[in-house]
Amino acid sequence: MVYAVVRAGGRQEKVEVGSIITVNRVSGDAEGKLELPAVLLVDGDKVTTDAAALAKVTVSAEVLNDLRGPKIVIQRYKNKTGYKSRQGHRQDLTRLKVTGIK
Repeated sequence: MVYAVVRAGGRQEKVEVGSIITVNRVSGDAEGKLELPAVLLVDGDKVTTDAAALAKVTVSAEVLNDLRGPKIVIQRYKNKTGYKSRQGHRQDLTRLKVTGIK
């Protein structure tokens, strides 16, 4: 079983070939291809964490679509002063499919 831990969209994700992950908005090239930097590689019983060896590892992915996350409501309230504030936020996300680990 081959899998890798990659740095994508500000977080680390465990990926295999064919897995679909959702990360913060990233943009690929014109064809929608993307290379992700590996942090750790597991190839059967062999675990690679050396930075020099991981520089040779390429994890390729393709952009499936761009989407927006669920709405988060931020509310602030101060007692006895009449202060209320309400704000909403939706994060921009990208769905990726991992196509290869070499």
